[in-house]
Amino acid sequence: MMHSTIRMPARRLLSTALVSCLMLAAAPNVMAQSANASLRGQVAGAQAGAEVTATNVATGTVRRGTVRADGSYSLMGLDPGTYDVVANGESQKVTVTVASTSTLNFGEAAATGGGNTAATNLDTVNVIAPTLLQEVRTSEVGKTVSLQQIQTTPQVSRNFLEFADAVPGMIFTRDAKGNTSLRGGATNADGTNVYIDGVGQKSYVKGGGVAGQSNSAGNPFPQLAIGEYKVISGNYKAEYGQVSSAAVTAATKSGTNEFKGEAFYRYTDEDMRAKTPAERQAGQDKMVSAEKEYGFALGGPIIQDKAHFFVTYEAKRFDLPVTIAPSGSVTGLVNQLPAEAQAGLGPASQPFQQDLIFGKIDFELTDNDRLELTVQDRDETQQEFADQTAKDHGKETKNTDRRYALRWNHSGERFYNEMMVTHEDSFNNPKPLTLGNGYNYTGPDGTDERDIVSIGGASAFSSQVKGQKGWSIEDNLTLDGIEWAGDHTIKMGAKYKKIDLYASDAAQINPQFYYTVGNSTFPDDIPYKAQFVKPATGVSGVSGEVRSKVTQIGLFIQDDWQVNDHLQLNLGVRWDYEKNPSYLDFVTPTEVVNALNSQDPRAAAGQTYADTLALGGLDINDYISNGHNRKAFKGAWQPRVGFSYDINADEQHVIHGGAGRSYDRDLFDYLQLETTKLALPQPTIYFRNPSTSTCFQGNAACYDWNPNLLNGIGNLQNLIGATSNDGLEIDLLNNNLKAPYADQFSLGMSNQIGEWLTDATLSRTLTYDGFAFTLGNRYPTGQFFDDPRLCGGTDPGLGQAWSCNVPGFGSLIIGQQGIKTRATQVLLSAQKPFTKESGWGTSIAYTWTTARHNRNIDEHYSFDRGTIGEYPFIKSNGAPRHRLVVTGSYAGFWDITFGGKLTLATPTAVNDWYGVPQASGYDLPTPAGAFPAGNGKFLVGGKIFGYRSVDLQATKTFKMPGDTELYARIDIINVFNFDNFSNYNYYKNGKLTASYNETGDIVGTPRQVKAEVGFRF
Repeated sequence: MMHSTIRMPARRLLSTALVSCLMLAAAPNVMAQSANASLRGQVAGAQAGAEVTATNVATGTVRRGTVRADGSYSLMGLDPGTYDVVANGESQKVTVTVASTSTLNFGEAAATGGGNTAATNLDTVNVIAPTLLQEVRTSEVGKTVSLQQIQTTPQVSRNFLEFADAVPGMIFTRDAKGNTSLRGGATNADGTNVYIDGVGQKSYVKGGGVAGQSNSAGNPFPQLAIGEYKVISGNYKAEYGQVSSAAVTAATKSGTNEFKGEAFYRYTDEDMRAKTPAERQAGQDKMVSAEKEYGFALGGPIIQDKAHFFVTYEAKRFDLPVTIAPSGSVTGLVNQLPAEAQAGLGPASQPFQQDLIFGKIDFELTDNDRLELTVQDRDETQQEFADQTAKDHGKETKNTDRRYALRWNHSGERFYNEMMVTHEDSFNNPKPLTLGNGYNYTGPDGTDERDIVSIGGASAFSSQVKGQKGWSIEDNLTLDGIEWAGDHTIKMGAKYKKIDLYASDAAQINPQFYYTVGNSTFPDDIPYKAQFVKPATGVSGVSGEVRSKVTQIGLFIQDDWQVNDHLQLNLGVRWDYEKNPSYLDFVTPTEVVNALNSQDPRAAAGQTYADTLALGGLDINDYISNGHNRKAFKGAWQPRVGFSYDINADEQHVIHGGAGRSYDRDLFDYLQLETTKLALPQPTIYFRNPSTSTCFQGNAACYDWNPNLLNGIGNLQNLIGATSNDGLEIDLLNNNLKAPYADQFSLGMSNQIGEWLTDATLSRTLTYDGFAFTLGNRYPTGQFFDDPRLCGGTDPGLGQAWSCNVPGFGSLIIGQQGIKTRATQVLLSAQKPFTKESGWGTSIAYTWTTARHNRNIDEHYSFDRGTIGEYPFIKSNGAPRHRLVVTGSYAGFWDITFGGKLTLATPTAVNDWYGVPQASGYDLPTPAGAFPAGNGKFLVGGKIFGYRSVDLQATKTFKMPGDTELYARIDIINVFNFDNFSNYNYYKNGKLTASYNETGDIVGTPRQVKAEVGFRF
C-alpha cells in the first residue's frame, strides 16, 4: 500500500458565474454545479513545460498538464477517485474527492514547501469515490459524506440523503407515513437543491426541494449509484443557484476497466418490529407491514481505458404502518362518533412501491476530452392516509421523474470547460382512493373546530396533475493560474433553460360534508358545512388547467484568489432570471374586475368593494392584471464573498467566514391558482341549526339542510344556483412578485488535530419574501376583525371577515410575499475518518439553534391576519434548540463491520394561536409558538428530549474465490424503542402551550430490525 502527502488547496477551484463578455458566443449556455475535483501543486526542479500526468487507477483515463515557469501545475476536471500522478520522474498515488481541490507537491517542494509536513496521508483505495478528509481551507460551511460512511452507517431508508443528517445544521426526517425530507437551517425542504453530477434536481411545481420528493417515501436517486457527496449548508459559491438553504452535490459511480457488480436484498416486516404506540394502546395485534428493498449494479469496460458503462436498478415495496388518530384536544370525543367513523381510526397499513434506474456511458475521446451520457428514471405509486385521514379517505399518487444528460468535458493547459445538454420530465399525479361523498368529523376547541377523522371520498383537490418538462443547455469555463497580486482561479458559467410547467388543480367529484361532534350549539346528525367544486359561470380567460412555457437564465462568475500562503478570498456574483408567462400575461377577468368595483352591499351607498378594501389599506389595483403591468423580476443579483485564513500556512488552524445572498423561486403550485381556482373554485356553504334557525358560529349566507344534498354534487351546485358565482373563491396575485431569497453570514474556525478534523462555526441566516396567501375580505369598515353581524352573521363578537365576500362571488384570496425567518446557529463538528490502520472512524455533529419567523415553515395559507406583514415573529418550528448526531464505524472481529448512530434532539417548537383578550370583551386570535415539554430522557438527567434514537448495524463479509464476496447485514433502528411522537395537544389559557399527543403518530419507526444480504464481484 502506497501513501502520499496531500494538502488541501492553496487556492480552491470551486466555481461560479459569468460575465457575458467571457461567454462562448455560440448558443446560450448553462452552468453546472460541478462534482469534479482538481489537483495542483509545485514540482521542484522541473523545467517549464515538463509534463504532469494523472491516471485513474480504476478506469485508466489520463489527464495531462505541464509545469509552469514558477514550478506550479494544475489538473482540472478529475472524477473523484484514486490517481497515479507522475511528475519529473516521481510517482505518487493520491485520492481526490467530490467538488474539491487538493494540493500535491513533488520533490523538495513536497518535503519543505507550503506547510506540507502537517498534511494528511491518504491510502490508495481502489473504489470509485473513496473517502477524503474534509477540507479545512474553505469559506464554505459543510462536509463531505464518503462512500465508507454510506456503507457503514445504520439506515432507516435507502435514501442517500439520510447521511446528510450527520452534518451540522441539517435535518433528515422520515415521518409516520414513510415520507422523507432533508432540511437545512430553520427552513422547510423547499429551499434545498440537490445536484447529481452537476445537474440540479430542483422541483419547480411541488414542494420538497427535489423533484418528486413532495410527500414521498421514495428516494430521489438509487443509492448504489452514489459514490460520495458534499453537503454545503451555507456560504456556497456563486455556481449554486435556485437554493436558499442547503446545497448537496453528489458524484455518481462509473464503470472501470474490470467488470464489477453487486446485488442486495433488504427486508423487514411486522414480526421484526415493536408495536406502534397506537397498537399498544389499542391492545391489538400488529398491523401487517413489510419493507422490501432490492437492486443491483453492474459496471465495466466497453473499450479498455477508453469507454465504460455503469447501470443500476433499485426497487422498494412497502406496506408502512400508520396511525389514524384525532387531533389531541378532541381525542375524548371519539366515542360520540358514528360507528363507521370510529372504524376509520386506529392502526393502518399504507402501500408504496418504487423503481429507480440509472445508467451511464463514458468515452474518453482524447486525454483532454470526455463524453458522458447519463439516464435516470423514477417511477413510484404511493397511497397516502394518516393523521385524521382514514384509509378510504386517502389518495393514491403516481410520481414519475425521467432525466437525460449529455456532457462534454474538455481540458486545456490553463482552462477546463464543461458543456451539458439535459432534458427532464417530472410529474406528480394524485387521485382519490374512493369516489363519493367525503364525511369529515370535527370537535370544538374554543372557537376552533379540530379534526377527529375523515372517511369516504377525498377532496376534489386530491385529483391533480402537476409537473415540469423541458430541456437546458449549460456551459462553464474555469481559468487557472492567473497571476495578479497572487493566484486566481476564475470560473464562469451560464444557463439557458426552457421548461413547461403544468397544473390542473381539481375535478368535479367528491363533495365534502362536515359534522361537529360534542358541540352544544349545533346538532351532530346534520353537517354544519359543505365544500364542493363548481365551475365559474361566464368568467372569461380562465381554465381548469394551465401550462406555462417558462424561460430561465442564470449567469455567474467566481474568483478564488489565493492572496498568499495564508489568505484566500472567494469573490463571486450570480444573476438569475425567470420569465413565467402564466403569471406575467394573466388578465384578471372583466367579471371579477367589475365585481370588485361594484357597490359593497354591506356599506353605505357609493362605497364599492374596492373602496372597502382601501379603507383597510389594501389597494386592489396591486392585484388586478391587464396582461401588461407585470414584469419579470430582474433584480436577482447575488453577491457572495468568503475568506479563509490559514494561521500557520499548514492547514492545521484555519479561520473562515463569508456573506452572501441566494435567490430561490416561487413554486408554480401557488402561482397557477390564479387561473385554475377561478375556473374551478371550491365554495364553502353553511347550514342552519334546524332548532334555532341560526348559522353555525354565526356564518352568513347559510342554507336549510336537505338530505337530498348527499345524492350527487349537482344538487349542491344547484343549491347556490347553476348560473351563479356566489360563494366562488377568487385568487389574485400581487403584480410585483419577486423571488424569495436568503442572506447568509458565517464565521468559524476549522482545525486538523492529528487524525481529527474539527470545526466551530457561527451562522446567521435571514430569509425574505416567502410566498403566502391571505384573506382579502374586509368588513365595510375596512377592518379584518370586526363584528360578524356587519356582514350578515348572527353572533356578536370579534371575527375574521369570511362572510364579507366579493359581490356576486365568494372570498377574495390574495397571494403576496412577506414570510421571513431569522435563524442563528452554532455548528460544531468533529470527525475522525475511518482508516484501515486504526480500524475505526467517527463523526460528531452538534447544532444549537435559535430561530423565529412570522409563519409556520409548512404553511403558505395565512388567515390569522389581514396581511402577512401583520404577523408577529414567533418561535420557529423549523429546528430544535439542541441537536446532536454521532456516527461511528468499527472494523471488528471475523470480518464484521459495526456501525452506530445516536440522534438526540430537544423538542421543536409548535406553531398555532391563542386568544388575546380585547377591550371589547372578545379574544383576538394571535399566532404563537411554544416548546412542548420533553418526551423522555437519555441515560441520565430528566425528560428533556423530543427525539431520541440509537441505531446499530453489523455486516459480516464472506470472502469467496475469484474476488467475489458475500455479505449479511443486520440494522437495528431505534434500539431502545423510544416513542418520538409527531402530534401535539394544544392549550390556550391566556397563552399557547403544548404537549406531545401520545395517541398519535411517531417520527421514524418503532424498534425495527432490517435484514440484508448481498454479494459483490
